[in-house]
Amino acid sequence: MNYKIEWTYETKRKHRTNLYTDYLSLNEAITFADDFVQTGRAKELSIFSEDGGSWTLKELKKFRDIVKDEPHDVIAYFDGGYQKDTRIAGFGVVIYYTQSGNQYRIRMNERVEGLTSNNEAEYAACLFLVNLLEENEIIKQKVKIKGDSQVVLNQLAGEWPCYEAEFTTWLDKIENKLKECQITPKYEPVSRKENNEADKLATQAINGVEIRSKMKLNGEADENE
Repeated sequence: MNYKIEWTYETKRKHRTNLYTDYLSLNEAITFADDFVQTGRAKELSIFSEDGGSWTLKELKKFRDIVKDEPHDVIAYFDGGYQKDTRIAGFGVVIYYTQSGNQYRIRMNERVEGLTSNNEAEYAACLFLVNLLEENEIIKQKVKIKGDSQVVLNQLAGEWPCYEAEFTTWLDKIENKLKECQITPKYEPVSRKENNEADKLATQAINGVEIRSKMKLNGEADENE
């Protein structure tokens, strides 16, 4: 969940104007709001979450204390690859999140058989991602889901129709799992370059290289590849 700060700025001569930030992560919102207040020139400061909620700085700090030991500020990337000649598919997933004041990265892939196309591999990779979120107890929150498949993400967002029955089945599986986990997805198509980590993992999976990594980005890896 991200948060936007709105406040009235007052100059030394008592002139006032209304200001606001872009949406920020939980920790960023608290850091900036604290700084604004400490200047003594921020009046009537309010914080608004993306779900329409309204918070005072004190309320948001209390909320941070409650959720600090749970994964939050989650950004997840996925990619699916497919080899026509071997009919082997590979999934790649990268998940970034914050927990207990630390930042983590999960990198995982999987090699599968039985799919019929690159498009189907993309749908299956997205479901693989959602299942990994559940396995790592990243549930009951908003998650940014990014990938370079415009088709999959725009169909999940309800912006593009899906006419193929086999792909509709995948969409249903993804949406049902998200609902079961109480995850509110925010879909964001990105370029192939920005999705490079997940793309590389998918390619490694196809080539038989298994990756299972969980790393604390501001410390040592908990699990090595």
